[in-house]
Amino acid sequence: MGMKRPPASVSSARRDIGVTLARFEDELLAILPRLRRFARSLSRDAADGDDLCQVAIEKALNARDQWQPGTMMDSWMYRITRNAWIDQGRARTRAAQTFLPEEAGVAIGDDGAHAIEARLELALVQRAMAELPDEQREAVALVLVEGLAYKEAAAVLDVPMGTLTSRLVRGRQALLARMGEAA
Repeated sequence: MGMKRPPASVSSARRDIGVTLARFEDELLAILPRLRRFARSLSRDAADGDDLCQVAIEKALNARDQWQPGTMMDSWMYRITRNAWIDQGRARTRAAQTFLPEEAGVAIGDDGAHAIEARLELALVQRAMAELPDEQREAVALVLVEGLAYKEAAAVLDVPMGTLTSRLVRGRQALLARMGEAA
């Protein structure tokens, strides 16, 4: 006796699921660099940011059946990342530690003035960002660094547009004040 073939509708549904999963994976891979940058800006540390990014990706893969094709993958992932960061903060208290980013070791032996100046400017910006209150740092990271529209950033942070705008203005002013003439 031969095996029964599934009805055409079942075969079509399986094909649709395969296409949806492939699209999900493609969109997730496309935003990984931006997601990693956002995670690093939240955590204020490269290693912690990479860990946070990994947690967010794991959560997204476990919840991929909740993602709807046609929706904004980046907004969905930013929200997952932010919620994971909040969960981690609640789970443990962080000691104030300063670590050099892993990229600092890559340029050992590079004595070019431009590269040194760029690293100093980046360190200055990172310190200034790290000194901002969480709410302002999140707003600045999403709008100024990641390039999200105000409406998208407000949705990710789950705050009204006016609140986001206020946090962003205060964050910009604080950055300018902290960076002084370098800004």
